[in-house]
Amino acid sequence: MRDDGEEEQAMHMHEFQAKELLASHDIAIPRGRVADNGADAERIARRFTSDRYVVKAQVLSGDREGAGGVCFADTPQSVRQTADGMIGRVLVTPQTGPRGEKVRWVYIEEAVHCKRQLYAAVSLDRASGMLILLSSGSGGSDLEARSKTDHNLIKRRPLRLDKSGAVGDFEGLAKDIGLSGSAAAEAAQLFARLGRIAATLDATLVEINPLALTDDDRLVALDAKVTIDDNAMLRHPAFATMRAAFQMESGDPEELGADEHQLNYQRLDGDIGLVANGAGLALATLDMITDAGGRAANFMDIRTTASSLDVAYGLELLLASQRVKAILVNVHGGGMQRCDTIAEAIGVAMRRAKITKPLVVRMAGNNAEFARMRLQSYGIRFEEGADMSDAVKRAVALARREAA
Repeated sequence: MRDDGEEEQAMHMHEFQAKELLASHDIAIPRGRVADNGADAERIARRFTSDRYVVKAQVLSGDREGAGGVCFADTPQSVRQTADGMIGRVLVTPQTGPRGEKVRWVYIEEAVHCKRQLYAAVSLDRASGMLILLSSGSGGSDLEARSKTDHNLIKRRPLRLDKSGAVGDFEGLAKDIGLSGSAAAEAAQLFARLGRIAATLDATLVEINPLALTDDDRLVALDAKVTIDDNAMLRHPAFATMRAAFQMESGDPEELGADEHQLNYQRLDGDIGLVANGAGLALATLDMITDAGGRAANFMDIRTTASSLDVAYGLELLLASQRVKAILVNVHGGGMQRCDTIAEAIGVAMRRAKITKPLVVRMAGNNAEFARMRLQSYGIRFEEGADMSDAVKRAVALARREAA
């Protein structure tokens, strides 16, 4: 759970990757292995001397349990059956949207008996630019929902960085969540280790939820999320290699190509192509399209590092798609992403694709007027939205007309 909203450019680790990272920093995790078929899943389970197992879909989404992506099994044979039923399935959660995410791997773990479920995390507060420690004496998949009505459920304490590493009131945080004795001492060490991971690896989120307190007062990470800032990939090439390998195995070709062109892109099931700069603006536009009775064909967020040729690539994806009936470009020019850069991209894409589709453009901010003049000089036919609402309504109407 993030403290400040989802970051725009980041690498999200799968659960098993995040747990391997935690284990390398002396944080206890259950024994587990990844499998891509039921037979391997059964073989893995037979290696564990456990009376119960957990089969977990490895998708980059929360609330997997509610969508059937986390299941318990009592025997290695039932592990195999569960894995076979899960692998290849499309898991739909509130985070994936209606398109869902295909399950290609499952994580087989020994089940851990615990007397309490806790929560522990380090998160980047983008408002202050500081890392903060988060904890709760009541963890679980519904923690975020519960925290919206109980504002004291999650405790927050600052985390400072100095030459010795991460510094914070780790003991106080352990007491905040009702721990004492050896459990409190172990929790303080765990918080310190989470802080070191975040500080040394440029992580914007290191989260354990739930964190199990076992019958013998040990702390074990039952689930984990780690998010690494994209801007830190050059300092941590191993993470870039890790992401590239999994993208090659599991990624949508369009999404892979878009990522190489500095675009955060995800295909959806609608018919209105969307281009926006900034994840917040893109998500707001998606909501407005839905509210206006339309359906977006994609999510596309232009990163600040994208060039006009990068943006043109994204537009060409939409122009080439038979599903897309109309395209909406909604941008707000800033210091690193001016409106005329987007206008140039539209011109390049239209010339290269040699395909025309109804186009609605709403531009505001840096060089917006110059961008409009540039589009007109290219001879591109487009409708201009007076504001976001008007632009969305125009795009929905055009898509309906083309689909009729």
